[in-house]
Amino acid sequence: MKRFCLLPLLPLALLGATYNVREFGATGNGLAKDTAAIQQALDACAAAGGGEVRVPAGTYLTGSLELKSSTSLRLERDATLLGSPDLEDYPVIKARWEGHMVDAHRALISANFASHLAIIGLGKISGDPALGGRTMPRRPCVIEFTECTDIRLEDITVTQSRMWTIHPTFSDEIYLKNVTIRSTGGNSDGVDIDSCAHVRIEGCDIESGDDCIAIKSGRGMEGLREARPSEDIIIRDCALADTGFACIGIGSETSGGIRGVHIEDCRFRFANTYAIYVKSRPGRGAFIEDISGRNLDVRTAPGGFLRINLLDGGLPDTGPVPGLDGVPAVKNLRFANVKVNCGTLVDAVSVSPEKPVNGLVLENITGTVAKGIILAHMINVALSGLNVTGVEGEFLSTVDVTGTGLDQAAVLKDRVTPSAGRPGGD
Repeated sequence: MKRFCLLPLLPLALLGATYNVREFGATGNGLAKDTAAIQQALDACAAAGGGEVRVPAGTYLTGSLELKSSTSLRLERDATLLGSPDLEDYPVIKARWEGHMVDAHRALISANFASHLAIIGLGKISGDPALGGRTMPRRPCVIEFTECTDIRLEDITVTQSRMWTIHPTFSDEIYLKNVTIRSTGGNSDGVDIDSCAHVRIEGCDIESGDDCIAIKSGRGMEGLREARPSEDIIIRDCALADTGFACIGIGSETSGGIRGVHIEDCRFRFANTYAIYVKSRPGRGAFIEDISGRNLDVRTAPGGFLRINLLDGGLPDTGPVPGLDGVPAVKNLRFANVKVNCGTLVDAVSVSPEKPVNGLVLENITGTVAKGIILAHMINVALSGLNVTGVEGEFLSTVDVTGTGLDQAAVLKDRVTPSAGRPGGD
């Protein structure tokens, strides 16, 4: 597996002309719809072989827009792309949603089968808050790239309510830098990495009503047949806060596999449940492997620092991966140099005894927690340098766990995990 290698990105304006949306008739008054004018500027840029589309200061009311290859969309300071409140301004297409391809309203900014794309500048992109929720066809995301390569989002601010905000799918070479996301309400994930490879999220500030960053790869037999993992993902130097679920969610749609996720130098300002939540369930199949976190500051997390739930994370599937093949294989999880002020340090008992987690390393963790560590069905566990205060009851309780650093473990009696069951997965 290759690791992401960030190469200097030449401004696309140097490779082609600059197109000002005002020159195509956009008003920027926040009242008249500027969809057609902005799309004409984007199309002219792509037809000429690429370049930069510039959005000057103003508020541009717009429906769904489509970016094409070799296009850089620059939002200048005080420029806002404001999503139309009219659902008919977002055409219905096929898009992935919670692990399956479904009918979906196209995103406010969309790209399909394109390469060398950028959305940059100090401006803002805002989805209309009335268009969120779980009504089908799926409501529009703010930014959605599908089957794209070489994507850069930098310095922009994105807002949304009750719907996923940024959703790259089946794409690779993705770079988010200094992006600010403010999303509110349930189902309002900040960034959903969905069957994507070679992703870097760096220096971003995300406050979400759901997962700040979610990493997914499809659900059930559909995701297993696609066999497109999310892999080689670096999350670095980000500030994260959520009011509805976890700051970083790995899963629960994991049927294409997830591997090589590295979380570094991040500040978890608030997590409504857990700072990091690894979740899946029987019927998903595939794997979750090589997940690491280091130099993390978990300031407030009432649920706790880490939860691993492999028994009932996410929705059951109507087309599950059957039998033992449907039980996700999880290995090589490592977390080091973590400062905590939270509820439970680690809750990792929802694990199938038929496929124990292979490898959980916790080292150099300091701070204050209300409860300690509970583990079930694991091999090759290694605990060291755990210096926390405030624990009520036993610090470490385990059942069916082997490894090192377990000498003082109590026997876990009050949490019994059932067998995943071989016949039908979910």
